[in-house]
Amino acid sequence: MKPCKADLVRIGMCLLFLLAVVPAYCQRGTLGIDVGQISDQFANIPSTSSALFDLNGELVVIKPSIKKDTPGIVAGGEIRLPADTANHAKEYAVYGGLLFGTHNFTIGVDAQVRKIYMPSAIVDNQILNRDNLEMFQLPLIIKYKFGPAKKAFVSAQGEPEFNPHYKMSPLATLALPDPNFDHGYTLKGTVGYNFGKWYVKGAYESRYLKFDANLGNPSNLYNWKSNVVTGGIGLSF
Repeated sequence: MKPCKADLVRIGMCLLFLLAVVPAYCQRGTLGIDVGQISDQFANIPSTSSALFDLNGELVVIKPSIKKDTPGIVAGGEIRLPADTANHAKEYAVYGGLLFGTHNFTIGVDAQVRKIYMPSAIVDNQILNRDNLEMFQLPLIIKYKFGPAKKAFVSAQGEPEFNPHYKMSPLATLALPDPNFDHGYTLKGTVGYNFGKWYVKGAYESRYLKFDANLGNPSNLYNWKSNVVTGGIGLSF
């Protein structure tokens, strides 16, 4: 199966899964489609940009209770597909976590697994097929609702990045030493408005990953700065 067709199959299966599970099990859910632009820079190579498609969904399995002082439970996922996969990474993520509510604020802590299919690079006129990354993440999300009927919202998300698990690219013909992860972070801000069953939102995300300069990171080509700007619509269940 061609990569593009495989991605479309994954998207279709994700949509069917969410549409089936939301009414049956959860107390609230969202399903959103965002489009925008991603800008990536590896090492000191000039940055490149591409259009981006993002499908995301979240289920509130159990709502948080202010009266009982108990957290809620959420689960969700994301599929991120750039138009130019030769220079930008495809990403798939799933997560589950706790959601705490207090008046206009909600605070969430998630345990997330993200699979990143890294693009290839050129080193000394040779192609370097970077290892794909599997990352465990612990994002903290703070959301504030305001305005008439609290339909407007803003949220901030931040997370330190941990040492990823490396998986050799199927395109690679030679196994190289794994890079040594130094540090990294991801920050994201979102604004939006909920119209009832539909919502609109815009978001900006910045990610930075730094690896040590060694044989596993030739010419620092794993060092990665990424900026994403998106806008989209979604359905609230």
